[in-house]
Amino acid sequence: MTVGLRERVPAHVVVLGNEKGGSGKTTTAMHVIALLLHEGLRVGSIDLDGRQRSLTRYVENRKAWADAAGVNLVMPDHIVISRSALGNVSEANAAEEAELDAAMARLAAVNDFIVIDCPGSDSYLSRLGHARADTLLTPMNDSFVDFDLLGRVDPQTYRIKGPSVYSEMVWESRKRRAVRDGGEIDWVVIRNRLSHLDAKNKRRVEAVLGALADRIGFRSGPGFGERVIFREMFPSGLTLLDLREEGVDTQMSMSHVAARAEVRALVDALQLPIEERRQAAQIL
Repeated sequence: MTVGLRERVPAHVVVLGNEKGGSGKTTTAMHVIALLLHEGLRVGSIDLDGRQRSLTRYVENRKAWADAAGVNLVMPDHIVISRSALGNVSEANAAEEAELDAAMARLAAVNDFIVIDCPGSDSYLSRLGHARADTLLTPMNDSFVDFDLLGRVDPQTYRIKGPSVYSEMVWESRKRRAVRDGGEIDWVVIRNRLSHLDAKNKRRVEAVLGALADRIGFRSGPGFGERVIFREMFPSGLTLLDLREEGVDTQMSMSHVAARAEVRALVDALQLPIEERRQAAQIL
């Protein structure tokens, strides 16, 4: 009976993807992980950037800080996967796919959610990760430099000329997912490091993002503002969701409260099956 229920309610896969670095992808991934853990859910995480290992270092920093402080922090079930060192391309691709499949099978058997952080570049391993998403979350900075990966814009009229390289890759990933198991990918794009001041460029990015969303099929969600506190927490591995935990001695400021609200608003916008997975976990 337990196995049957797990098969009927599989782990929901959230993939963080963007081919441009510096968009807050890993910070976003860790805060999504932490919120799900604080909701009492079991979370597995996979870092597909075996070279930079940003998410892996975040998790390692978190464990080291918790051990040193004697604090019991909620932790994800974490795996890091590196690109294959095999010289033959087809063999390397097959090895990477087998390793990812094995990792996901192990995590899916014991977790309610799996969060995958993809590298900030195009690779076969990154494409494999994208094609396994139930929810694809793409953070971008609020600029036309980041938007250029999603769509091409006429410099005079700011009208959409067509999708760009990353959007085309997501389209291919959606087709692979459909062929693989008939599933669909819910794609959500968020704008991080938003200025709190109104600006012409900010309004233009918002307008073209809305136009492109209708054209290629993604939803726009609320991102994180330009707040230093998001970057300051990386060395300790803490997130804003941990600041009220016993033993975490951090004075909550209005900026912390506002940032926590941004995290909650983002996860709410993702429309993840949190209650469904919680009920299934209670039955198990």
